[in-house]
Amino acid sequence: MSQNSTNSDNQEIDLTLISNKIKGFYDGIGTSIFRGILFFKRNLLIVGILFIAGAALGTYLDVNNETFDSKIIVRPNFGSTDYLYSKIDLLDSKIKNRDTLFLKSIGVENPTDLTKIEIEPVVDIYSLVNYNEKNAAVTQNTQNFELVKLLAEDGDINKVIKDKATSKNYYSHTIHLVTKGFVTDDKTIDPILNYLNNNSYFDNLKKIYVENVNLNIKKNEEMIVQINTLLEKFSTASGQKSDKLVFYNENTELNEVLKTKQALVYEIGTKREQLVNFENTIKKNSSILNIKNTESVNGKLKFVLPLILIFGFVFIRLFLNFYRRQTLKAQQNIT
Repeated sequence: MSQNSTNSDNQEIDLTLISNKIKGFYDGIGTSIFRGILFFKRNLLIVGILFIAGAALGTYLDVNNETFDSKIIVRPNFGSTDYLYSKIDLLDSKIKNRDTLFLKSIGVENPTDLTKIEIEPVVDIYSLVNYNEKNAAVTQNTQNFELVKLLAEDGDINKVIKDKATSKNYYSHTIHLVTKGFVTDDKTIDPILNYLNNNSYFDNLKKIYVENVNLNIKKNEEMIVQINTLLEKFSTASGQKSDKLVFYNENTELNEVLKTKQALVYEIGTKREQLVNFENTIKKNSSILNIKNTESVNGKLKFVLPLILIFGFVFIRLFLNFYRRQTLKAQQNIT
């Protein structure tokens, strides 16, 4: 009986001790909150001045240091993707090193406004896998699909898609430009694009590509004329005088001729699309300029600076109080 009574007493003591600790914990929190209220009450004027000063300074910085994002979607032609990426890396290094002389030499009117330039691919795995550039082999899309499968065998397909080696094979890429103020096409974007397109090697390739495309169009048009002549002879021979000819599947050879004509017409259209893309080595497809950058603390300094100043003031006062208490303890120990 005495042993059971002792155990019961010990349990009651333990519960009482835990209860007192919990109560002491909440009392400590309440005391800390009350001291905080008293601290801000005693220093209300200083806190108010810091808040107003921080808000005013933050507003000034937000207005005078606004940053904007501009995005230019481009298509590198003639195998110039690696060249494009290396040129963007060079430009970014010039911007970071504040080489305004170089930037002015390529036509940028306000080089000090540039803060960053980078490039990333427009991820479009479906176009890459289904690629069939009309003038390429029909099996090209199958080859791309097999290549992606092969690369993904030992890793995550998402990582392969976004991998640098894979991403350079996408057809469109986004040049991301960060500036302190507004940019315009004539003062910033066009000079950068002209600089990217200033390459004699790719200029010569462009001439060859354009000549080849025009030659293919000419040959296809000649073949269409020959097919039309053949169809007219067949129409005359069959006694059909109508301008709209209807042929039946029994004449398979004639059907193949019609399919060939249709394919030639389609190919001429795609070749003309290519000529549009081949206007420049780095072809600009579209652009979106002067998107206000609100990432991180951009545009939020009017709210951030007051908090930083107030927390800094609180930290300094707490540190001084801590130092004062420790100094008194040290002096008392010495005496």
